[in-house]
Amino acid sequence: MRRRSAEIRKVTPDPVYGDILVQKLVNRVMQDGKKSIAQKIVYTSLNILSEKTGEKPADALHKAFENVKPLIEVRSRRIGGATYQVPFEVPERRATSLAIRWIVGAAQAKEGKTMVERLSQELLDAFNGTGAAVKRKEDVHKMAEANKAFAHYRW
Repeated sequence: MRRRSAEIRKVTPDPVYGDILVQKLVNRVMQDGKKSIAQKIVYTSLNILSEKTGEKPADALHKAFENVKPLIEVRSRRIGGATYQVPFEVPERRATSLAIRWIVGAAQAKEGKTMVERLSQELLDAFNGTGAAVKRKEDVHKMAEANKAFAHYRW
C-alpha cells in the first residue's frame, strides 16, 4: 500500500527573465548550493543561445525544451511472473524534469570546455533538434514504439 504522494513545491521564477523553467535549469546546474555560480552559467549560456538563434533567450530555451520533452515512455510492469515494458504517456511535469535532466546531463558529460560553453552548445543542439538530449528522447520513443504491443497492460 502506498502512502500519500509528496507535496509539490512551488518554484519561484528567476529574477532576470521571470521564468520558472530558467529557475529550474539553474537549480539543476547548481552544485553544493552555489546558486550564484549556477545563475552565471545559465544566464551566459542563454545569452550565447539567443545570439546564435536570433530569438529572445527565454523563447529559445522553451523551443529547445519542446524538442527534448518526451511524449511517451516505457515503465516496467510485472504480470504473472513476466516483466513487460509498457508504454505510457508522460505527464507535463515529468516531461519537463526529464528534459532538464537530459540536457544538463549531456552538457556535464562533454569534456574539455567550460560548463558555459558545454551548456550553451547542448541548448543550441536541442534548439536545432540534434544533440545527445534529443537522441535520448528519440531512443525513449523508439523503445515505446517497439513495446506498443503491451499497451493493453496499462493500469
